[in-house]
Amino acid sequence: MRLAEPTDFEILEALSDGKRNTAANLSYVLDKDRSYINTRLPILADYDLVDRVGPSPNSGLYEITDRGLAVIDIRASASGTDVDFDARLAERMEG
Repeated sequence: MRLAEPTDFEILEALSDGKRNTAANLSYVLDKDRSYINTRLPILADYDLVDRVGPSPNSGLYEITDRGLAVIDIRASASGTDVDFDARLAERMEG
């Protein structure tokens, strides 16, 4: 899993309150380009860190997953920037 620093983590942090949000709102809150946020959200969804939620499949609403919350927690407890999130997540799932 390759996460973009710092944007992917900022997106996850912004969604960590448990509320759903759109790329437009996230770009405003994070003061980032909306098109960049629009490219990152599907990648985060592919990693199962966020889910695209409805009511309609094209609503553009996203929410964080348990896996996304775990990544935030791992990052907070990790030292350095070269963290193998896949391995750390696998350890959590086993233990």
